[in-house]
Amino acid sequence: MKMDSLPSPLQSGEMIDTQTMSTAISTGAGGNPAPVAAVRHIGKRFPGVVANDDISLDFNAGEIHVLLGENGAGKSTLIGILAGMQQPDAGDILIDGAKVRLGSPRESLDHGIGTVFQHVLLVPSLTVIENLMLGGSWWQKLARSAALARFRELSDLLGVTLDADALVGKLSLGEQQQVEIMRALWRGEKILILDEPTSMLTPQGVKDLGEVMRRLRSKGVALILITHKLAEAYELGDRISVLRLGRSVGAIAPDERRVMTEQQVTDRVIAMMFGAATPTDAAAAELLVGRAEGRRARREVDRSGAPRLRVTQIATAADRGACPLHDVTFDLWPGEVLGVAGIDGNGQKHLAEALAGQRKITSGTVCLDGADITAAAVPVRRQAGIRYVTDERLGEGTVGAFSVATNLLLKEIGSAPFWRRGMTDWTRIHDHAREKIQDHDIRTPSEKTPIGKLSGGNIQKVLLARELANDAGVVIFNKPTYGLDLQNTRLAHERIVESAGHGLGTIVISTDLDELLEVSDRIGVMYQGRLVGIVENGPEVELAIGKLMTGQVSS
Repeated sequence: MKMDSLPSPLQSGEMIDTQTMSTAISTGAGGNPAPVAAVRHIGKRFPGVVANDDISLDFNAGEIHVLLGENGAGKSTLIGILAGMQQPDAGDILIDGAKVRLGSPRESLDHGIGTVFQHVLLVPSLTVIENLMLGGSWWQKLARSAALARFRELSDLLGVTLDADALVGKLSLGEQQQVEIMRALWRGEKILILDEPTSMLTPQGVKDLGEVMRRLRSKGVALILITHKLAEAYELGDRISVLRLGRSVGAIAPDERRVMTEQQVTDRVIAMMFGAATPTDAAAAELLVGRAEGRRARREVDRSGAPRLRVTQIATAADRGACPLHDVTFDLWPGEVLGVAGIDGNGQKHLAEALAGQRKITSGTVCLDGADITAAAVPVRRQAGIRYVTDERLGEGTVGAFSVATNLLLKEIGSAPFWRRGMTDWTRIHDHAREKIQDHDIRTPSEKTPIGKLSGGNIQKVLLARELANDAGVVIFNKPTYGLDLQNTRLAHERIVESAGHGLGTIVISTDLDELLEVSDRIGVMYQGRLVGIVENGPEVELAIGKLMTGQVSS
């Protein structure tokens, strides 16, 4: 694809004055710096839900402002309003002290607000520079030379090294995120919103992102960081605000934050997040995601008998932009949690789909309790006891327009006892759903509510309720807590460990190393489609995993 032009403002070689854009700060009454952006008394309602309730916040130049809160606290709605994707029902948005209306994402960008969302929105089949040049007005002539100049300018600003002509699909997730940040800053460095940016990154990727954020802060950019990890909030945040049930319930100002210890910040944030229902000290330690003291004690796994799942030298065919499997071999015993680590894009998705029966295995064998199921289709594997919890909750895992009750039986449609002789027994289906909703604490107005209206945490609870049934023998989780808040992450971890304790063989695929250290008995590492090593979980295991993730094969 040949691209030789670029959207406004980079027309005919016109360049942005980066220094002016990055340091421009308007002043309010009395000469005091005004916030670059602010929200005043923002309100937003959806049917049956108050998403934002009278929220007022300031976002200042040269400051990292962290937003914390559980799923359903109103963070995503507020960010959607600032990104121009939703309009508030009440309240005002101010940019440099002036009221503005952000009626679309383009208007948000025009006012200097760039947003990097949880999911990568780049086109993998296009190059880096082609992705950055997308989205311009169709009637304006584009200029590749001006785009390359802006690309070099942003590369210097962020302190990153990227090939402008590299295919995005070939980049690591951390590199793709750097491109996303470039795209968000393409029209000028003023306000940058980062929505759960570290959810999918390796430890090195998290460190690199922190450096990028600090560089932008030093250039006068106002950064808004949404995260569920208190350790990241302490490490990166200058100002920390907490949302709960759609309201702003408290904040830690920069002057306060600078003199507080990590434990003091943690205690204050947890008190604000949970109010009167403040967790115990032990639960608070678990909520401090990213710290070793929250990890559970290891337990012994009985490997004296035959493995529940035996995978021998399996391979898959290559897809465009995806990494196939090569010679993957491992055993999984009853009651064991096997974690699978690795930089995203090293074959983890192929592994999950091959085990679940969604992807054809071109060579090798998969045996479940001694029976060869290599060629078995999804229904046969499911009947045999294999379950799969996908990382794509909406779309692959659930159907957003279908009710919670229907999604709880999505993989059983047409089967007894809920369907008989072509007739649907809705009474039985809804009774089943209400039971699951109660057992798994699924927060939904009704079992008849479309699942797409639920928060990410509650959609994940539906998936867990569906897949962790009594007849399950092996469950494969692909990024089970991606995008979940602290409380729902902890609950998901508890369900995984509890199910393993009842004899379930469990595979947890995750790019969050702390998550794997929390739940796994052993941890394997995928690298370029191969399982390059498996290590026992324990002290100092991070070093061994880090070496494997860079391709250093375990001896």
